[in-house]
Amino acid sequence: MRFVKKHRPILLAAALVSAVVFAAHPAANADSGKNPIKIGGIFSVTGPASFLGDPEKKSMELAIEEINAAGGVEGRMLEAVIYDTEGDPSKTVMAAGKLINKDRVTAIVGPSRTPTTLAAVPMVERAQLPFVSCAAGNKIVEPIKPWVFKTAQSDIQAVATIYSHIEKQGIDKVGIITVANSFGESGKEQLLQQAGDFGITVVRSESYGANDTDMTSQLTKIRKEKPGAIVCWGTNPGPAVVAKNIEQLGIEIPLYQSHGVASPKFIDLAGDSAEGILLPTGKILVADLLPDDDPQKPVLADYIDAYEKKYDETVSGFGGYAYDAVYLLARAMEGTGGDKEKIRENLENIKNHVGVSGVFSFSQTDHNGLDPSAFVMVRITGGKWQLVE
Repeated sequence: MRFVKKHRPILLAAALVSAVVFAAHPAANADSGKNPIKIGGIFSVTGPASFLGDPEKKSMELAIEEINAAGGVEGRMLEAVIYDTEGDPSKTVMAAGKLINKDRVTAIVGPSRTPTTLAAVPMVERAQLPFVSCAAGNKIVEPIKPWVFKTAQSDIQAVATIYSHIEKQGIDKVGIITVANSFGESGKEQLLQQAGDFGITVVRSESYGANDTDMTSQLTKIRKEKPGAIVCWGTNPGPAVVAKNIEQLGIEIPLYQSHGVASPKFIDLAGDSAEGILLPTGKILVADLLPDDDPQKPVLADYIDAYEKKYDETVSGFGGYAYDAVYLLARAMEGTGGDKEKIRENLENIKNHVGVSGVFSFSQTDHNGLDPSAFVMVRITGGKWQLVE
Protein backbone atom coordinates (compact mmCIF):
# COMPACT_ATOMS: atom_id res chain seq x y z
CA MET A 1 0.00 0.00 0.00
CA ARG A 2 1.24 3.47 -0.86
CA PHE A 3 -0.08 6.25 1.33
CA VAL A 4 -0.84 9.41 -0.62
CA LYS A 5 -0.33 12.66 1.25
CA LYS A 6 -3.29 14.94 0.53
CA HIS A 7 -4.38 16.57 3.76
CA ARG A 8 -2.76 17.15 7.10
CA PRO A 9 -5.52 17.81 9.68
CA ILE A 10 -4.35 19.16 12.99
CA LEU A 11 -3.91 16.56 15.74
CA LEU A 12 -4.81 17.18 19.36
CA ALA A 13 -2.39 16.62 22.24
CA ALA A 14 -3.26 16.52 25.92
CA ALA A 15 -1.24 15.98 29.06
CA LEU A 16 -3.10 13.18 30.84
CA VAL A 17 -0.81 11.66 33.46
CA SER A 18 2.26 12.60 35.48
CA ALA A 19 4.53 10.92 32.93
CA VAL A 20 3.00 13.27 30.33
CA VAL A 21 1.02 11.32 27.78
CA PHE A 22 0.02 12.80 24.46
CA ALA A 23 -3.02 11.28 22.73
CA ALA A 24 -3.15 11.84 18.98
CA HIS A 25 -6.79 11.39 18.03
CA PRO A 26 -7.65 9.77 14.69
CA ALA A 27 -9.35 11.92 12.10
CA ALA A 28 -13.05 11.37 11.43
CA ASN A 29 -13.82 9.35 8.32
CA ALA A 30 -16.66 7.66 6.47
CA ASP A 31 -15.99 4.36 8.28
CA SER A 32 -15.79 5.82 11.76
CA GLY A 33 -17.55 2.79 13.24
CA LYS A 34 -14.35 0.77 13.04
CA ASN A 35 -12.15 0.84 16.12
CA PRO A 36 -8.86 2.67 15.63
CA ILE A 37 -5.55 0.84 15.72
CA LYS A 38 -3.58 2.12 18.69
CA ILE A 39 0.17 2.60 18.32
CA GLY A 40 2.20 3.46 21.39
CA GLY A 41 5.04 5.95 21.42
CA ILE A 42 7.70 6.37 24.13
CA PHE A 43 10.09 9.27 23.57
CA SER A 44 12.36 11.62 25.52
CA VAL A 45 10.03 14.54 24.84
CA THR A 46 11.47 16.57 27.72
CA GLY A 47 14.73 16.41 29.64
CA PRO A 48 18.35 16.30 28.40
CA ALA A 49 17.49 14.09 25.40
CA SER A 50 14.54 16.21 24.23
CA PHE A 51 16.51 17.06 21.07
CA LEU A 52 15.84 13.41 20.16
CA GLY A 53 12.38 12.80 21.55
CA ASP A 54 10.57 16.03 20.74
CA PRO A 55 11.02 15.76 16.93
CA GLU A 56 10.28 12.03 17.15
CA LYS A 57 6.97 12.63 18.92
CA LYS A 58 6.03 15.31 16.39
CA SER A 59 7.06 13.12 13.45
CA MET A 60 5.01 10.18 14.74
CA GLU A 61 1.96 12.42 14.97
CA LEU A 62 2.64 13.79 11.50
CA ALA A 63 2.91 10.31 9.97
CA ILE A 64 -0.33 9.16 11.60
CA GLU A 65 -2.09 12.31 10.43
CA GLU A 66 -0.97 11.67 6.84
CA ILE A 67 -1.92 8.00 6.87
CA ASN A 68 -5.35 8.74 8.33
CA ALA A 69 -5.95 11.49 5.76
CA ALA A 70 -5.23 8.88 3.06
CA GLY A 71 -7.80 6.45 4.50
CA GLY A 72 -5.89 4.78 7.30
CA VAL A 73 -4.92 1.12 7.14
CA GLU A 74 -7.62 -0.72 5.19
CA GLY A 75 -10.19 1.79 6.39
CA ARG A 76 -9.12 1.79 10.04
CA MET A 77 -7.69 4.96 11.52
CA LEU A 78 -4.47 4.97 13.53
CA GLU A 79 -4.35 6.45 17.02
CA ALA A 80 -1.17 7.35 18.88
CA VAL A 81 -0.74 7.15 22.64
CA ILE A 82 2.59 8.80 23.43
CA TYR A 83 4.36 8.92 26.80
CA ASP A 84 7.28 11.12 27.76
CA THR A 85 10.10 9.06 29.27
CA GLU A 86 12.31 12.10 29.99
CA GLY A 87 15.16 9.86 28.83
CA ASP A 88 14.94 7.82 32.04
CA PRO A 89 15.09 3.98 31.83
CA SER A 90 12.77 3.47 34.83
CA LYS A 91 10.14 5.83 33.42
CA THR A 92 10.50 4.11 30.06
CA VAL A 93 9.69 0.72 31.60
CA MET A 94 6.68 2.24 33.38
CA ALA A 95 5.45 3.83 30.16
CA ALA A 96 5.87 0.60 28.22
CA GLY A 97 3.88 -1.21 30.89
CA LYS A 98 1.03 1.29 30.57
CA LEU A 99 0.98 0.97 26.80
CA ILE A 100 0.86 -2.82 26.98
CA ASN A 101 -1.47 -3.37 29.93
CA LYS A 102 -3.65 -0.25 30.10
CA ASP A 103 -3.76 1.19 26.58
CA ARG A 104 -3.64 -2.19 24.81
CA VAL A 105 -1.61 -0.89 21.89
CA THR A 106 -0.90 -3.01 18.82
CA ALA A 107 2.73 -1.89 18.50
CA ILE A 108 5.22 0.53 20.07
CA VAL A 109 7.51 3.10 18.43
CA GLY A 110 10.56 4.32 20.39
CA PRO A 111 12.29 4.92 22.74
CA SER A 112 14.70 7.67 21.72
CA ARG A 113 17.87 6.36 23.38
CA THR A 114 19.77 3.08 23.42
CA PRO A 115 19.77 2.70 27.25
CA THR A 116 16.01 3.30 27.47
CA THR A 117 15.36 0.95 24.56
CA LEU A 118 17.34 -1.86 26.17
CA ALA A 119 15.44 -1.29 29.42
CA ALA A 120 12.10 -1.79 27.65
CA VAL A 121 13.07 -4.76 25.46
CA PRO A 122 12.44 -7.56 28.03
CA MET A 123 8.90 -6.32 28.71
CA VAL A 124 8.06 -6.04 25.01
CA GLU A 125 9.44 -9.49 24.33
CA ARG A 126 7.32 -11.00 27.10
CA ALA A 127 4.24 -9.23 25.73
CA GLN A 128 5.11 -10.35 22.16
CA LEU A 129 4.43 -6.89 20.78
CA PRO A 130 5.95 -5.39 17.59
CA PHE A 131 8.51 -2.83 18.78
CA VAL A 132 10.37 -0.40 16.51
CA SER A 133 13.08 1.56 18.33
CA CYS A 134 14.34 4.97 17.25
CA ALA A 135 17.74 4.46 18.91
CA ALA A 136 21.02 3.58 17.24
CA GLY A 137 22.82 1.05 19.43
CA ASN A 138 23.71 -2.20 17.70
CA LYS A 139 22.77 -4.26 20.73
CA ILE A 140 19.12 -3.38 20.18
CA VAL A 141 18.90 -5.80 17.26
CA GLU A 142 22.04 -7.91 17.69
CA PRO A 143 21.54 -10.67 18.50
CA ILE A 144 18.17 -10.79 16.73
CA LYS A 145 15.13 -10.54 18.96
CA PRO A 146 11.96 -11.61 17.10
CA TRP A 147 9.79 -8.67 18.20
CA VAL A 148 12.43 -5.89 18.16
CA PHE A 149 13.30 -3.72 15.16
CA LYS A 150 14.92 -0.30 14.76
CA THR A 151 15.00 2.50 12.19
CA ALA A 152 18.12 4.44 13.25
CA GLN A 153 21.19 3.69 11.17
CA SER A 154 23.60 1.11 12.56
CA ASP A 155 26.73 1.82 14.60
CA ILE A 156 28.53 -0.65 12.35
CA GLN A 157 27.81 1.48 9.29
CA ALA A 158 28.54 4.74 11.11
CA VAL A 159 31.99 3.58 12.18
CA ALA A 160 32.74 2.22 8.70
CA THR A 161 31.77 5.59 7.19
CA ILE A 162 34.06 7.46 9.61
CA TYR A 163 37.00 5.11 9.17
CA SER A 164 36.65 5.11 5.39
CA HIS A 165 37.00 8.89 5.40
CA ILE A 166 39.91 8.80 7.85
CA GLU A 167 41.70 6.23 5.69
CA LYS A 168 41.30 8.45 2.62
CA GLN A 169 43.05 11.26 4.52
CA GLY A 170 46.08 9.02 5.03
CA ILE A 171 45.58 8.93 8.81
CA ASP A 172 46.50 5.63 10.50
CA LYS A 173 46.35 6.49 14.22
CA VAL A 174 43.29 7.70 16.14
CA GLY A 175 42.26 8.36 19.69
CA ILE A 176 38.69 7.66 20.75
CA ILE A 177 36.53 9.05 23.55
CA THR A 178 33.15 7.43 24.17
CA VAL A 179 30.26 8.03 26.56
CA ALA A 180 29.96 5.50 29.38
CA ASN A 181 26.55 4.06 28.54
CA SER A 182 25.20 1.40 26.19
CA PHE A 183 25.32 3.72 23.15
CA GLY A 184 28.95 4.58 23.86
CA GLU A 185 29.90 0.99 24.55
CA SER A 186 28.38 -0.12 21.26
CA GLY A 187 30.31 2.57 19.40
CA LYS A 188 33.55 1.78 21.23
CA GLU A 189 33.18 -1.90 20.39
CA GLN A 190 32.85 -1.11 16.70
CA LEU A 191 35.63 1.51 16.71
CA LEU A 192 38.05 -1.03 18.18
CA GLN A 193 36.80 -3.97 16.12
CA GLN A 194 36.83 -2.26 12.71
CA ALA A 195 40.06 -0.25 13.04
CA GLY A 196 42.28 -2.95 11.58
CA ASP A 197 40.03 -3.32 8.53
CA PHE A 198 41.00 0.22 7.53
CA GLY A 199 44.68 0.05 8.52
CA ILE A 200 44.00 2.19 11.59
CA THR A 201 45.40 1.82 15.11
CA VAL A 202 43.49 3.12 18.13
CA VAL A 203 46.35 4.56 20.19
CA ARG A 204 44.21 5.59 23.16
CA SER A 205 40.66 4.87 24.29
CA GLU A 206 39.02 7.10 26.92
CA SER A 207 35.48 7.45 28.25
CA TYR A 208 33.36 10.07 29.99
CA GLY A 209 30.15 10.14 32.00
CA ALA A 210 26.95 11.24 30.30
CA ASN A 211 26.68 14.21 32.69
CA ASP A 212 30.37 15.18 32.76
CA THR A 213 31.12 18.83 32.06
CA ASP A 214 34.85 18.67 31.39
CA MET A 215 36.89 16.12 29.43
CA THR A 216 40.27 17.87 29.35
CA SER A 217 41.94 15.10 31.37
CA GLN A 218 40.90 12.39 28.90
CA LEU A 219 41.77 14.53 25.89
CA THR A 220 45.20 15.38 27.33
CA LYS A 221 45.94 11.66 27.62
CA ILE A 222 44.83 11.14 24.03
CA ARG A 223 47.00 14.03 22.78
CA LYS A 224 50.11 12.48 24.38
CA GLU A 225 49.74 9.49 22.03
CA LYS A 226 49.93 11.80 18.97
CA PRO A 227 46.94 10.49 16.98
CA GLY A 228 46.10 11.87 13.56
CA ALA A 229 42.43 12.29 14.47
CA ILE A 230 40.02 11.96 17.39
CA VAL A 231 36.66 10.17 17.26
CA CYS A 232 34.04 11.10 19.87
CA TRP A 233 31.04 8.81 20.37
CA GLY A 234 28.05 10.07 22.30
CA THR A 235 24.89 12.15 22.29
CA ASN A 236 24.42 15.71 23.50
CA PRO A 237 25.60 17.44 25.57
CA GLY A 238 28.86 15.50 26.08
CA PRO A 239 30.16 15.70 22.49
CA ALA A 240 29.75 19.50 22.52
CA VAL A 241 31.87 19.63 25.68
CA VAL A 242 34.51 17.51 23.94
CA ALA A 243 34.53 19.90 20.97
CA LYS A 244 34.99 22.92 23.24
CA ASN A 245 37.72 21.23 25.30
CA ILE A 246 39.63 20.30 22.16
CA GLU A 247 39.58 23.91 21.05
CA GLN A 248 40.63 25.10 24.53
CA LEU A 249 43.55 22.66 24.54
CA GLY A 250 44.68 23.83 21.12
CA ILE A 251 44.44 20.33 19.61
CA GLU A 252 44.57 20.89 15.87
CA ILE A 253 43.69 17.51 14.38
CA PRO A 254 40.38 16.44 12.80
CA LEU A 255 37.53 15.69 15.20
CA TYR A 256 34.93 13.16 14.12
CA GLN A 257 31.60 12.77 15.92
CA SER A 258 29.04 9.97 15.76
CA HIS A 259 25.62 10.16 14.12
CA GLY A 260 24.32 10.70 17.66
CA VAL A 261 24.82 14.46 17.29
CA ALA A 262 23.24 14.89 13.85
CA SER A 263 20.92 17.76 14.75
CA PRO A 264 21.00 21.57 14.90
CA LYS A 265 21.10 21.23 18.71
CA PHE A 266 24.72 20.06 18.56
CA ILE A 267 25.78 23.14 16.59
CA ASP A 268 23.94 25.33 19.11
CA LEU A 269 25.67 23.64 22.04
CA ALA A 270 29.16 23.54 20.53
CA GLY A 271 29.02 27.05 19.05
CA ASP A 272 32.17 28.09 17.19
CA SER A 273 33.87 24.89 18.37
CA ALA A 274 31.68 22.93 15.93
CA GLU A 275 33.51 24.41 12.97
CA GLY A 276 35.16 21.75 10.82
CA ILE A 277 33.78 18.76 12.73
CA LEU A 278 33.01 15.72 10.57
CA LEU A 279 30.31 13.11 11.16
CA PRO A 280 28.21 10.47 9.40
CA THR A 281 24.50 11.21 9.15
CA GLY A 282 21.37 10.20 7.37
CA LYS A 283 20.72 12.21 4.23
CA ILE A 284 18.11 14.51 5.72
CA LEU A 285 20.60 17.19 6.78
CA VAL A 286 21.81 17.61 3.20
CA ALA A 287 18.66 16.60 1.29
CA ASP A 288 18.84 19.56 -1.09
CA LEU A 289 22.41 18.61 -2.06
CA LEU A 290 21.55 15.04 -3.09
CA PRO A 291 21.54 14.07 -6.78
CA ASP A 292 18.08 13.98 -8.36
CA ASP A 293 18.29 10.23 -8.97
CA ASP A 294 18.65 9.43 -5.26
CA PRO A 295 15.48 7.46 -4.37
CA GLN A 296 15.26 9.14 -0.97
CA LYS A 297 15.29 12.70 -2.28
CA PRO A 298 11.51 13.07 -2.97
CA VAL A 299 10.61 11.31 0.30
CA LEU A 300 12.93 13.62 2.21
CA ALA A 301 11.55 16.69 0.45
CA ASP A 302 7.95 15.74 1.32
CA TYR A 303 8.81 15.04 4.96
CA ILE A 304 10.85 18.22 5.41
CA ASP A 305 8.14 20.35 3.81
CA ALA A 306 5.35 18.79 5.89
CA TYR A 307 7.27 18.92 9.17
CA GLU A 308 8.50 22.49 8.82
CA LYS A 309 5.10 23.80 7.75
CA LYS A 310 3.30 22.04 10.59
CA TYR A 311 5.73 22.82 13.41
CA ASP A 312 7.51 25.94 12.14
CA GLU A 313 10.92 24.54 13.05
CA THR A 314 13.85 22.95 11.23
CA VAL A 315 13.94 19.16 10.95
CA SER A 316 16.68 17.24 12.74
CA GLY A 317 18.35 13.96 11.88
CA PHE A 318 16.19 12.14 14.42
CA GLY A 319 12.49 12.79 13.80
CA GLY A 320 12.63 10.66 10.67
CA TYR A 321 13.28 7.55 12.78
CA ALA A 322 9.76 7.75 14.24
CA TYR A 323 8.23 8.83 10.93
CA ASP A 324 9.72 5.78 9.21
CA ALA A 325 8.66 3.48 12.05
CA VAL A 326 5.00 4.49 11.71
CA TYR A 327 4.95 4.02 7.94
CA LEU A 328 6.72 0.65 8.24
CA LEU A 329 4.20 -0.51 10.85
CA ALA A 330 1.26 0.72 8.75
CA ARG A 331 2.59 -1.25 5.79
CA ALA A 332 3.11 -4.33 7.96
CA MET A 333 -0.44 -4.10 9.35
CA GLU A 334 -2.07 -4.62 5.97
CA GLY A 335 -4.00 -7.86 5.74
CA THR A 336 -3.36 -8.80 9.38
CA GLY A 337 -6.59 -7.75 11.07
CA GLY A 338 -4.38 -6.42 13.86
CA ASP A 339 -2.81 -9.83 14.58
CA LYS A 340 0.53 -9.00 16.22
CA GLU A 341 2.38 -12.09 15.03
CA LYS A 342 1.34 -11.40 11.44
CA ILE A 343 2.45 -7.77 11.79
CA ARG A 344 5.81 -8.97 13.09
CA GLU A 345 6.19 -11.39 10.18
CA ASN A 346 5.23 -8.71 7.66
CA LEU A 347 7.77 -6.29 9.14
CA GLU A 348 10.45 -8.93 8.79
CA ASN A 349 9.61 -9.32 5.11
CA ILE A 350 9.44 -5.66 4.05
CA LYS A 351 11.77 -4.96 1.14
CA ASN A 352 12.86 -1.75 -0.59
CA HIS A 353 10.79 0.61 1.57
CA VAL A 354 12.14 4.08 0.77
CA GLY A 355 12.09 6.10 3.97
CA VAL A 356 13.57 9.23 5.50
CA SER A 357 16.39 7.29 7.17
CA GLY A 358 17.25 5.04 4.22
CA VAL A 359 15.89 2.23 2.08
CA PHE A 360 14.68 -0.54 4.39
CA SER A 361 14.88 -4.24 3.58
CA PHE A 362 14.35 -6.35 6.69
CA SER A 363 14.90 -10.09 7.02
CA GLN A 364 14.99 -12.82 9.67
CA THR A 365 18.65 -11.96 10.26
CA ASP A 366 18.45 -8.16 9.88
CA HIS A 367 16.00 -6.12 11.96
CA ASN A 368 17.56 -2.77 11.02
CA GLY A 369 17.24 -3.24 7.28
CA LEU A 370 19.64 -0.51 6.15
CA ASP A 371 22.88 -0.71 4.18
CA PRO A 372 25.81 1.78 4.03
CA SER A 373 23.96 3.92 1.46
CA ALA A 374 21.84 5.26 4.35
CA PHE A 375 24.83 7.37 5.47
CA VAL A 376 26.68 10.34 4.06
CA MET A 377 29.64 12.19 5.57
CA VAL A 378 29.11 15.86 6.43
CA ARG A 379 31.31 18.70 7.71
CA ILE A 380 30.07 21.61 9.80
CA THR A 381 31.07 24.81 8.04
CA GLY A 382 29.88 28.22 9.12
CA GLY A 383 27.23 26.65 11.32
CA LYS A 384 25.79 24.65 8.42
CA TRP A 385 26.02 21.06 7.20
CA GLN A 386 28.14 20.52 4.08
CA LEU A 387 28.15 17.27 2.12
CA VAL A 388 31.64 15.72 1.94
CA GLU A 389 32.30 13.78 -1.25
